[in-house]
Amino acid sequence: MGEAFAADLVLAGGTVVSGAASTSADVAIKDGVIVAVGHPQAMPPARERLDVSGKLVLPGAIDVHVHFREPGYTHKEDWQTGSAAAAMGGTTTVFEMPNTNPPTRSAAELRAKQEAARKSHVDFGLYGLFAEDNLDELEGLIAAGANAFKCFMGNTFGNLPSPSTGAMLEGFEIISRHGLRISLHAEEATIMARRQERLAAAGRNAPLDHLLSRPAIVAVEAVGRAAALAEWTGARIHILHISSAAELRPLAEAKARGVDITGETCPCYLFLNSTDYARLGSVIRVNPPVREASDSAALWHALRNGAIDMIATDHAPHTPEEKAQAVIWRADCGFPGLETQMPLMLTAVAEGRLTIEDYVRLSAEAPACAFGLWPVKGRIAPGAHADIAVVDPRRRETIRAASLHSRGKVTPFEGREVTGVPIHTLVRGRFVQRDRRLVAETAGWGRQVTEIQRMPTPAPRNEALAIRALTASLRGAA
Repeated sequence: MGEAFAADLVLAGGTVVSGAASTSADVAIKDGVIVAVGHPQAMPPARERLDVSGKLVLPGAIDVHVHFREPGYTHKEDWQTGSAAAAMGGTTTVFEMPNTNPPTRSAAELRAKQEAARKSHVDFGLYGLFAEDNLDELEGLIAAGANAFKCFMGNTFGNLPSPSTGAMLEGFEIISRHGLRISLHAEEATIMARRQERLAAAGRNAPLDHLLSRPAIVAVEAVGRAAALAEWTGARIHILHISSAAELRPLAEAKARGVDITGETCPCYLFLNSTDYARLGSVIRVNPPVREASDSAALWHALRNGAIDMIATDHAPHTPEEKAQAVIWRADCGFPGLETQMPLMLTAVAEGRLTIEDYVRLSAEAPACAFGLWPVKGRIAPGAHADIAVVDPRRRETIRAASLHSRGKVTPFEGREVTGVPIHTLVRGRFVQRDRRLVAETAGWGRQVTEIQRMPTPAPRNEALAIRALTASLRGAA
């Protein structure tokens, strides 16, 4: 084979992992694409050969739930720092949320965010906001390149008003015709607002009171309501940050009815529980809240049996000062997660809670399939993007907030030892992290996934009863 056919890079001697199997194989990469996976003798000549013997070669994580805070809150994070955290954490594609300032509510704001994202180290999708007052902007957002939509059914950072059920139905009708997925912060707003007001008035201001203000029924109600609207309209939906055992039932029931619904959970709901509130104080405040040990156990079981489809982080950085508040209601909700997700989950693999194949399914394959990126992303196979995390499964590190590449130097996992760390991260064949060091000059290498995103053919239902059809027929009759 001549030099013209040489690969750019061969990763040699590693164990390639999919959701189904782990296989000793080399991986050849050319022009950002995987061109061969197999026996060393089957590899083309290469300009560089990297020995990864004893290492795991995983598809890079795809995190469909991150907040990079730009525009409006860049003291917390921006696209360069947030994507650097992703690169260091083995995440090669992120989907970024719309609760910035201004929120991503129209094509104009989406274009501004696309410009800000030009600093990204990793590939990305962008959410458009779906709210009460921007239904007439949804199709413009789709035309401008929105990759999914976010609907805040409950209050969280940014204080975006939750849409009424009537507005949700109308938005589902619109988006169902285009087939994009709607991700939902599934907590019922009025229950939470009332309970928080009553608790605060009674002087209940401790960290654990945040949990009491958001009992699991807020999620049960919201998941069930969103699933019913999706079933009626044919919309595709995704339930964000599943935190409780109770909401697994409406999720499973919706799947059994044929609703196109997926769900995620996050490491904080797996590794923390209510006994950690006293130790962590206001640092632990996140929406929805960390719950009981029994909830964590149920979530682990749901990850193993496929009831929960994927892992995400809800990467939500704030400054230490914004987190450290004596009154819990004043503490900003969330914390960085992109750099800690893979080490935490690999530690769970080392402890036998999951298999490494489970982890690849949850972190790469399932999100790629649900958000229209498969088969270009989410797998290590010829023709796929060379989005790869090379993992040392025996390397031990200690999580330290001061070492995070995120601007939000605070984590509830401070001081926790992890086993299993991504030592190299490649995005479309280029190292964005190598030997546990950020490759700084890759800022700007990331691309939006719109060109490769291919959702299944839309399958809207009850179109004749959609508000647009009804009002059009009335105008015609007039």
